[in-house]
Amino acid sequence: LAPLLQRHAGLRIPGGWDGFEVAVRAVLGQQVSVRAASTLAARLVTQHGVRLPHAVADDLHSVFPSPQQLATADLTKLSLPATRRASLHAIAAALARGTLDFDAAAPLDHHVDRWMRLPGIGPWTAHDIALRGSRHPDAFPAGDLVLRKQAGNGTALNERQLAARAEHWRPWRAYAAIQLWHAAVNPEDSA
Repeated sequence: LAPLLQRHAGLRIPGGWDGFEVAVRAVLGQQVSVRAASTLAARLVTQHGVRLPHAVADDLHSVFPSPQQLATADLTKLSLPATRRASLHAIAAALARGTLDFDAAAPLDHHVDRWMRLPGIGPWTAHDIALRGSRHPDAFPAGDLVLRKQAGNGTALNERQLAARAEHWRPWRAYAAIQLWHAAVNPEDSA
């Protein structure tokens, strides 16, 4: 990481405007490409979002649905597995009830444990939500294939190997993830 940190010292943890949208996108992104997840998110917004009085652009016509709207929405037209639909409903219901939040001050283990109690939310998703939804500086989705490849210099480490290596980066593992993701999409910057 040292060369990456020297070249890109200003990289920060990205966060979403709305933690709920970040969480929904994390679930939509499970085991699919970024492009497929974006397509699913666009469909969700088209089908369940709140229409703007005047579209800003062809693809900017609605506001992301609220947890209250999505908690009971019929998601069958999204072409998602039933388990992912159940995850989206559980997230929406928990946030609508106020039993789940994006409190960045909460300890990471507490945050991850609470999110993993929901159906279909594993360590990768819980850490991704903590990183992007709460901007937690130590969140680290060690199961992420891109992170595993980058940390292994092109040969994917397994999740356990990466988690062990990342222990040295505590309590700033989210920044390490950002550096590794940046290097993956900007290989000329990391050479």
